[in-house]
Amino acid sequence: MTQAGRSCLHGGNAAYLDGLYEDYLEDPESVAEQWRDYFASLGKETRTVSHSRIRSDLRAQAARSAGPPSPASRKATLEEGSKQVSVLQLINSYRYLGHRQADLDPLEQHPRPSVPELELEYHGLGATDMATEFNTGSLFGLPDCASLRDILSALSTTYCGTIGSEYMHLTDTVQKRWIQKYLESVHGNPPVSHEVKRRILDRLVAGTELERYLHHRFVGQKRFSLEGGLALIPLLDNIIGRCGEHGIRELIVGMAHRGRLNVLVNIFGKDSRDLLEEFEGVTRPGFGSGDVKYHKGFSSDLKTRHGTVHTVLAFNPSHLEVINPVVEGSVRARQERRGDRRRNTVLPLLIHGDAAFAGQGVVMETLNLSQTRGYTTGGTVHVVVNNQIGFTTSDPLDSRSTLYCTDVAKMVQAPIFHVNGDDPQAVVFVTGMALDYRMRFNKDVVVDMVCYRRHGHSEADEPAVTQPLMYRHIRRHPILRDIYRERLEKEGVIGPGDATVMADDYIARVKSGEPVCGPIDPDADHGLAVDYSPFRGKHWSEPADTSIDLARARGLASKFTRVPENTEVHPRVIKLLRERTSMGEGRMPMDWGFAETLAYASLLEEGHGIRLSGQDSVRGTFFHRHAGIHDQKTGEVTIPLQHLFDGQPQFLPINSLLSEEAVLGFEVGYSTAEPQSLVIWEAQFGDFANNAQVIIDQFISSSEAKWARYCGLVMFLPHGYDGQGPEHSSARLERYLQLCAEENIQVCIPSTPAQMFHMLRRQVLRPYRKPLIVLTPKSLLRHKLSASPLAAVANGSFQVVIDEVDALDPDAVTRLVVCSGKVYFDLLEKRREEGLQNVAIVRIEQQYPFPADEFNAVLGRYPNAIDIVWTQEEPRNQGAWYYMQSLRHLKGCMGPNHSLAYAGRRYSAAPAVGYLHKHRQQQRGLVAQALALDEASAEAGERSAVAN
Repeated sequence: MTQAGRSCLHGGNAAYLDGLYEDYLEDPESVAEQWRDYFASLGKETRTVSHSRIRSDLRAQAARSAGPPSPASRKATLEEGSKQVSVLQLINSYRYLGHRQADLDPLEQHPRPSVPELELEYHGLGATDMATEFNTGSLFGLPDCASLRDILSALSTTYCGTIGSEYMHLTDTVQKRWIQKYLESVHGNPPVSHEVKRRILDRLVAGTELERYLHHRFVGQKRFSLEGGLALIPLLDNIIGRCGEHGIRELIVGMAHRGRLNVLVNIFGKDSRDLLEEFEGVTRPGFGSGDVKYHKGFSSDLKTRHGTVHTVLAFNPSHLEVINPVVEGSVRARQERRGDRRRNTVLPLLIHGDAAFAGQGVVMETLNLSQTRGYTTGGTVHVVVNNQIGFTTSDPLDSRSTLYCTDVAKMVQAPIFHVNGDDPQAVVFVTGMALDYRMRFNKDVVVDMVCYRRHGHSEADEPAVTQPLMYRHIRRHPILRDIYRERLEKEGVIGPGDATVMADDYIARVKSGEPVCGPIDPDADHGLAVDYSPFRGKHWSEPADTSIDLARARGLASKFTRVPENTEVHPRVIKLLRERTSMGEGRMPMDWGFAETLAYASLLEEGHGIRLSGQDSVRGTFFHRHAGIHDQKTGEVTIPLQHLFDGQPQFLPINSLLSEEAVLGFEVGYSTAEPQSLVIWEAQFGDFANNAQVIIDQFISSSEAKWARYCGLVMFLPHGYDGQGPEHSSARLERYLQLCAEENIQVCIPSTPAQMFHMLRRQVLRPYRKPLIVLTPKSLLRHKLSASPLAAVANGSFQVVIDEVDALDPDAVTRLVVCSGKVYFDLLEKRREEGLQNVAIVRIEQQYPFPADEFNAVLGRYPNAIDIVWTQEEPRNQGAWYYMQSLRHLKGCMGPNHSLAYAGRRYSAAPAVGYLHKHRQQQRGLVAQALALDEASAEAGERSAVAN
């Protein structure tokens, strides 16, 4: 330790030394090197002495260094010690609150607020103390003891410059100390080489010139300009370069439309000629419905000094933040494909708008996923392009209730770094720090780049109508490229005219179609890339052998019904496992839980991973799955399907957090990046999917048409009219059928366990990747008639239409009842009870794509069946009725002598009644109506015939 350092060992600093030693014990790296060496030497000198003894020795040494105390010296020592404490409190105040006085707003619209805790007087200090030396522990790059003037200057530069740091809310001391050292060692302003400065200017010139070129060539067209926030371009350029240093091999980015075109061309390397064609409205052949240019994604392989980084900009609709969980799911799949358990080779980067980050619930839901076992991606770098305005008319007072738009990120202990977007060097520095933090601690981190929007929400908008004061500032404010160019000219980094040469060169490359981003690697290794070529141009009727032989089924069943040794299993689960053992031996018919588990086991054996998530998916909301067995003594969980054989693919059942939108979005992202796995999201009740409607509309039903993105996700939606009221009866089948077109999704309602088995295997084994919507049963899980023999897995396949099962004379059948789902068994039981021989019951197991050929074949077996009746449990204005009477579906298969009628509940605003008695009455009525047991009721209006 230096002499200056030893001079601080006096009695007034005893408390300070004690605290410093505590910090050393917790993390030696958190104290200055001199103190670290000193405390280490104490430990060597007193090898067997306790830490409390060392602390006592420190206090004694400090007391001895002061000499024999006199009344006057004792008073002076106490005052000096009090001042030292005040200085430490001042330092702490800057760490906590310095961001409140930081220079963050490029427009300087409002004076910076007064923060009393940052004033010397608040801590009992004043001008007379400025020259006094205090102990700093070598913080801020200062010596052990420095003057208050130097300390105050370092504090102001570090915490009240163009970077405002919020990290003292972190409860992890190691993380706080790491950030302190990163910031304070360079006063928040590290030296920057001339090469880096020229690179920053080059990227600012690129961003500026592209916006100007598009603005003048395509006057009035929407492009959602980045002007005002152009520091985003050097920010992303720097992150990609730093990814190579950290060994990151893939960077997956999600962002909304603001600045997207600029990022596509100047960061990801999209051919500028392609962008110009999109502005001109050129249509590419063979590409579905397409989408507007500022929703499209892109991928490229960018060279860095430390290796190639595969960069992806995800497709995103206008629903702004909805892309967040989709990116996270894609990242997770890519990490697992690389075997990256540390989650450091694939990085998620999310770019947000200020109002959207604060206002959209999917942001909070996605943050809440960040450290959970089934969804973590090892931390995300968040960048907020803070235009200080939402849309055009919103004032921050109307768009949030928090001081900053980023406050929501504190829920996951994320550090937040606010930075002035007009200081591109600070932007690059703080983003590099954020990346280093993420890679060091695998936690989320936020960069809030405070900037502005030079134009309105779109280029056709006039923002001054509603924001006259802000846009008065903006009109007077110079553009960032010119601000930074002048700065570099004054520093002698560039000469006059250099920036003009950069601009001319850039425009020439844009016009010629040359890449204007970092160097692209044409020879990048794509060995771990997703290969979708086997699925292109395939039809839903592509065959697949989904059967397995009985010996194999028995062998798999014996493995997944085995109870772990020394495990105390709940009695109800023991009973279930014993029954499944009997099912595996063929002594009992299969139930739904057994058939589903057998499907998973067989797919795992064939090399396909399985991911199943939902709010109660491990057990199963209806106590039917039991993918995990809980030890009643220890609470430990064993998942039998994870232990079928060595080296098997992943089987991951997840009890998700209470989120639908973010969790479903995550699974969509995962499934698009892992097409060879079976990925399933299960709603606790079918109608819970309502909370994720944006994901369903934008990414499940239409992403292939808009963006040519394949997705094989399966949605399990429990559905069934069992008297459980409006919220827990209907999965809103009508909504999915309304979304059906161009063979975009599959909608299935399997009625037996064997159907479930073959349907799940078909989803993976066919060379066909479309989302599968499954209305799964509730009461049928244990229905005596809804069971299948084990032999059904060894022969047959998924039947899209199931004909009558009883031995009726086809010529005697005059009425054909067509239905799907649970109502079939109510109809079957009642028909058998009544002994009807003229009514056949047919099940449509796949409602979309509608199996017209298969249904026609069934219809042809009943030459005298003139009356065709569609029967459903849902109200008439819901369910499948409107869909089924379409000319392309049931009616399209009928001849001139057929009539089509409806049997079911009447029109209703709610999906179901809430009274059990009324439910049962309605159910008896619709069954009787379908079977023509009450013709008077039918004539009264319950039966509506639709002539062919």
